[in-house]
Order: sequence, then C-alpha cells, then structure tokens
Amino acid sequence: MINKLSHACIYVLDQEVAYDFYVNKLGFKVHTDAPMGEGFRWLTVSPPGQTDLEITLMPVKAGMSLDEEKAEKLRELIKAGTFGFGVFGTDDCRKTYEELKARGVQFKGEPEEQFYGIEAVFQDPFGNWFSLTQTKD
Repeated sequence: MINKLSHACIYVLDQEVAYDFYVNKLGFKVHTDAPMGEGFRWLTVSPPGQTDLEITLMPVKAGMSLDEEKAEKLRELIKAGTFGFGVFGTDDCRKTYEELKARGVQFKGEPEEQFYGIEAVFQDPFGNWFSLTQTKD
C-alpha cells in the first residue's frame, strides 16, 4: 500500500537560479545536492516544516527521457507559465506574503480572500506559478 509521496519535481531552466530562489528567497532547506555523472546534478529541497518531502529542482535538458525537441517544447511551456504549478501552505498568508515580497519574490497580486482561505499567487524565475494558501479552519 502506498503511504506517502516522498519526491515531487519542479522543472527549472537553471539550477543555480533555482537554488537561489527556493533556498534564499522561499527559505527551503537543501536536502540533497550531488553530482550524478555526465554533468547531471541531483538537487532537492524541502519546505522547513515538511522535511520528508523532497522537491527535485530538475533541469530541462535533453537526456534520459527527453530529446532536444521535447526539451525545447517543455522549456517554452515553462517560460509561458502554462506548465508548472503547485500550492504551498502557510499559517499566515499575509505575513508570509510580506516576508517573501521583501526577499524579492514576485507576486501576481496581494493576498485575497477565497472560498477556501486566503491566497496569494507568485511565480518562480522560470514561469512556474504557485498558490501561497492559508486554508480556512
């Protein structure tokens, strides 16, 4: 029986830029940063309160599962903001919004009341977008 999700993938266009954004701006912790051979780097980060989830910051490159044509299509989808998305939870959306904004995170707007709680939407440097959500009790 499956009992948890241990890894999720966010496709990125530059792992150094991704490292800076997810670690220095969002405050995630590096879980693994290791060379895997042939120039491949296994880089995973975790939200501080969820260290058993590793988010793989996966570069979009031709290789194992992508040829160059598919890699280019994926890069274009990411840049257009139409591919990657996710939801990050917070106990205080407005406070976290102010903290992240002060660190340079670009939001699409200020936190807003929704039927499910308070939400603010931001993008990473590549076009992946995320909902920062404080759910209703």
